[in-house]
Amino acid sequence: MGLPGLLCALMLVVGYCSRRAAGVPGEVEQPEPELVEVEVGHTALLKCSLPHAQGNISHLDWFSVHKEKQTLIFQVHKGQGQSKPGEYQHRLSLQDRGTTLALTHVTPHDEHIFLCQGKRPRSQEYRIQLRVYKAPEEPSIQVNDLGLSVNSAEPGEIAICVGRNGYPLPQVTWYKNSHPLIEEKNRVQIQNYQIVESSGLYTLRSVLSAQVTKEDKDAQFYCELNYRLPSGNHMKESQEVTVPVFYPAEKVWLEVEPAGMLKEGDRVEIKCLADGNPQPHFSISKQNFSTRETEEETTDDGTLVLEPAQKEHSGLYQCQGLDLETTVSLMSDPQELLVNYVSDVQVTPEAPESQEGSSLNLTCTAESNQPLEFHWLREKTGHVLHKGQVFQLHHLTREAAGGYRCVALVPSVPGLNRTQLVNVAISGSPWMTVNTRKLWVKENLVLNLSCEASGHPRPTISWNVNGTVSEQDQDEQSVLSVLTVLVTPELLETGAKCEASNALGKNTTIIFLELVSNRTTIGTPTVGPHTRANSTSTEKKLPEPESKGVVIVAVTVCVLVLAVLGAVLYFFYKKGKLPCGRSGKQEITLPPSRKSEFVVEVKSDKLPEEMGLLQGSSGDKRAPGDQGEKYIDLRH
Repeated sequence: MGLPGLLCALMLVVGYCSRRAAGVPGEVEQPEPELVEVEVGHTALLKCSLPHAQGNISHLDWFSVHKEKQTLIFQVHKGQGQSKPGEYQHRLSLQDRGTTLALTHVTPHDEHIFLCQGKRPRSQEYRIQLRVYKAPEEPSIQVNDLGLSVNSAEPGEIAICVGRNGYPLPQVTWYKNSHPLIEEKNRVQIQNYQIVESSGLYTLRSVLSAQVTKEDKDAQFYCELNYRLPSGNHMKESQEVTVPVFYPAEKVWLEVEPAGMLKEGDRVEIKCLADGNPQPHFSISKQNFSTRETEEETTDDGTLVLEPAQKEHSGLYQCQGLDLETTVSLMSDPQELLVNYVSDVQVTPEAPESQEGSSLNLTCTAESNQPLEFHWLREKTGHVLHKGQVFQLHHLTREAAGGYRCVALVPSVPGLNRTQLVNVAISGSPWMTVNTRKLWVKENLVLNLSCEASGHPRPTISWNVNGTVSEQDQDEQSVLSVLTVLVTPELLETGAKCEASNALGKNTTIIFLELVSNRTTIGTPTVGPHTRANSTSTEKKLPEPESKGVVIVAVTVCVLVLAVLGAVLYFFYKKGKLPCGRSGKQEITLPPSRKSEFVVEVKSDKLPEEMGLLQGSSGDKRAPGDQGEKYIDLRH
C-alpha cells in the first residue's frame, strides 16, 4: 500500500473514533428493548422511559418497527397527542401526562417493536417489544373408529388432536394411560400441522400413529396443549378415547344365565364368548343325556335362548368359534346344563268316595330328578293339612267333602312344584244347616227366598209354592236354589217349604212368614257370612205416601212444649228452688254399673267344612247348628 492509502486508512479510523466519542445516533450499540406482554383483545400500555429525560416530555414521536422499517404512528406536542392515519389511528391514546401510549384491542398483528423518540433536549429513543398471547380453545380429539389390527406391520392412525385459535402456536403432548408418548421409529409417530387464521391466530392439528398390541384394547389416549400467558404457563387436556383393537381369539367358552339351579319354566340363556376382537362366528352343539346323540342348535349371535326351559333341554353344551380372518376354529369345554323338573303328579284314587263315619287314604305320586316333598292343602282355604305322600282321613263327616290338592315340590329348587286336585265325595242324604226359619215381611212385597243343600249324589231342590226358581251349583255336591215370590195371604198362611232329595234320602227347610205391623221397623234380611245359609230373603218395598201435615204438627207441638218447660225452670230459679251456684253444682252421671259399658259381637268366618274336617285328630265335633259366634264383653 502506498502512502496515500495509509493516510486514507488512518483518517477513516480517526473519523470512526470521533463518531463513537461524539455519540452519533445510530452508530452506538442499541440496548435490549423493554418487554410488554398482553393478551389478545386487552390494552397494551407502552411507557416511554427515555434515559436522560427529566420531567414531562413535551415532544415525542412514536414509531412502529416492522422488518427494520419505522412507521410514524403517533406524535406528542406539548402534552397533546395526535394519531397518524393507518391501522393504529383509532386505537391509540395518551396516559400518565403524555409519557404512556395506550394501544387498545390488541391483535396478534401488533406483536413487534414500538419506538418512542424525544427531540428535546436532544434526540433520544426508547424501544418496547410487545408480546401478544391467546389461550387456545379446549382441544378436540377424534379417534379412528375403524380400529387397528395387531397384525399390521406399519403404525396406524390412532387419533387426531386439534387446538384452535391460540397464539403463539401451542405445544402438544400425547398420552397413553397417563404416560407421555415419545416418537419412536416404526412404533410411535406424531405429525403436527399449523394453520394461520385470518385473525393471526394459530390452529394446531396433531396426528398420532402407532403400532398396537392386544394389551392396547382398553388403553386410554388423550392429548395435552401447553401454552403461555402473561400470568405464566398453562395447559388444557382433551377427553380420553379408546381405539378399537383387532386380534384373533385364543380361547372360547360358554356362560349360562341365570347361574345356579334351573327349573322348568325358567328363561335360560346360553352365551358363547371368546377372547378375540371381533368375536368369531359361533355355533352351539348339544349332546343328549339319554341318547348320547349330538344335535346342532341354531344361533345368530352366539346366544341360545331357552324359553321356557324344559327337561328335554338338559344335556352337554359346547361352543365352536370360527375366526373368519385366520380360518382358525376353536372349541370350548363341554358344560352340563340340568333343567330340574316335576311331572306326572297323580292322586289315587282319582275319584275318592266314602260314607260318613268311615276312613279314606289318599296317595300322591310324581316324577322328578330331585328328592320330593308332598303337601296336602284344602282347596277352599289353601291351608296345609298334612305333609307326606299318604293323607289319611278318619271319621269322615259331610264337611270333609270337597277339593283337596296335592303339591309335589323340590325343597332344593325354590319355586319348583306341581299340583293335582282331587274331589272327595261323602255319600249321604241331603244336608241343610237349619230346618225352620221365620221371616218378618209385609204384604204385597216381592221376596227372594234361598235354599242351599249338599250331599252325594248331588241333591235336587223343589218348592211347595209357585214362583220363579233359579239354581246354581256351589260345587260338585252343593246346589243353591232361589225362589222369587210375591207375599200373599195364602203364602203367609202356609209358609214356603224347600225340599232337597237324592237317592239316599230327603231333607226339608220350612220358611215361616210373619206380617210385621206398620209401627215396627224391620231390616231387609240378607245372606249371612257363610255360604250354607238355608233360607234368606230380599224384600222389594213398595213406595208408601208420606204425610207432610203430620210432620209439621209434630214439630209445632215440640216447640211449644220446650217453651213451657223453659218458663217453668226460669220461675223456680228466681224463687231460689234451683241451686245453680258453685256449691250447688251437681254432676248428672249414669249409675256406676252402667259407665263404660260396651258389648262387641265377633262372628267367626270359618266354614263349616273346616270345623268338621279331621275330627278324629283335631278335637271335639261342633254341633251342626253352631255357627261359631263368639261374644267378647269389654265392660272392664
